[in-house]
Amino acid sequence: MLTAPEPAPGTTALITEPDRALLLDLLALPTTGPLEGGTPRLWEAQKRYAAAAAPLGFDTVRHGPPDRAWVELPDVPRPVRDAADDPGFLAEQPSLLLRLGPAGAPRERTVMFNVHLDTVAGLQPVRHDPGTDTFHGRGAVDAKGPAVALLAGLRAALAARPGLAARTTVLLQAVAGEEGGALGTIGTRPLVAAGHFGRLNVFCEPTGNRALTRCTAAMTARITTDGQDAVDDRPSAGHNATVLLGFLAQHLAGAVAPGEGRLCIAGLHTGHLHNRVYGKGELLINLAYPDLATAARLEQAVTEALADGLRAFADRFAANPLLARTAVDAARITRLDWLKRGLPALRPAAGDGWLTGLLERAGIAGWPDGEPGFTCDAIWLAGHPGTATAVLGPGTLAGNHAHADGEFVRTAELNGFARAVRDLLCAFDADHSPGPLSAHLPTQEARAACR
Repeated sequence: MLTAPEPAPGTTALITEPDRALLLDLLALPTTGPLEGGTPRLWEAQKRYAAAAAPLGFDTVRHGPPDRAWVELPDVPRPVRDAADDPGFLAEQPSLLLRLGPAGAPRERTVMFNVHLDTVAGLQPVRHDPGTDTFHGRGAVDAKGPAVALLAGLRAALAARPGLAARTTVLLQAVAGEEGGALGTIGTRPLVAAGHFGRLNVFCEPTGNRALTRCTAAMTARITTDGQDAVDDRPSAGHNATVLLGFLAQHLAGAVAPGEGRLCIAGLHTGHLHNRVYGKGELLINLAYPDLATAARLEQAVTEALADGLRAFADRFAANPLLARTAVDAARITRLDWLKRGLPALRPAAGDGWLTGLLERAGIAGWPDGEPGFTCDAIWLAGHPGTATAVLGPGTLAGNHAHADGEFVRTAELNGFARAVRDLLCAFDADHSPGPLSAHLPTQEARAACR
């Protein structure tokens, strides 16, 4: 039996023993997506999640994979399109849509919550540490823990606002295809395109329970070399892709100024053996951007910096007997292409103070202006008039080791997020019903203690 420490004074523990059991159950189910090298059990995980939501009144509207047409759009990342050549790829990645409240409700009375149940690679032992009341396992903070805390917050909102489900429709998207570079193109995007979103849209990602209203998109450049291999006894006879791509990685890291975007020199691979020179290889570069103008500037910067880097390599190594052939042929054997580009970025709606006021009434702090945002499925709400979108969730990507070894989430963090969901939904519902907000909403002092 799991036992929770007493909540801090001025706070309310909303995570129950069944919530804890559900989280451990979900963590034990491997849901690493195919793009991360896994064979996910998403159907099973989503069915268990739907069963947990059913007592709150949620009905299943849709549960299934996307149509193949979604992977054939020109802006879909190439790894997704390539993987879809396998008929089983899409079949293993269903998304779940649940609804509470009236069908066909006007958008201004609809709230949508989105959470992804797929995870990155790297299975970790699943456990709960009762001493620190901490859950460990892949997906603990990104994003199975937030998914469970979301249900706890919805349950608390329904208890605090009698009749809420008659006034406010709540859509809950539990999606696949967020990780592995898919960026929602086969999970969230089809649901949004079908109109399953609201006036308020909340994407559950680790933000330290601060509301992030802007999200970068990302593009991925691939630099490949297609040269000739050589034996280690005659290294000058071939093209040394390892030296060439290593040089270009350093050059691009120094030459491309990301400005408002971000640059990540990512994977570099040529081979594993010690007794040969590899003539073929690839270098990956990921670039995040806050708007399409920045994306265009970064694309041009990478193209120009690559050309400069190839010239610099030729100048430096043309007289080196081991690398002369590589230097002479560097430009001919090197190619730049884009695995991912053209995706939208989310910017706050200009002149729309409604979301700011709603967050203030719910006591939810905003994301600091000077702190960089990050990329997630919220980009698919970009350009939809009459909507407001926020990313909100417990823990932080770095602090809770998301995408890294040792991923964890504290129950206190989950409780804080559940309270944020409760208060946000109550504040939204109060806009459409008479009377003041319920008395359960915490004081400023209590809110401070929750953070």
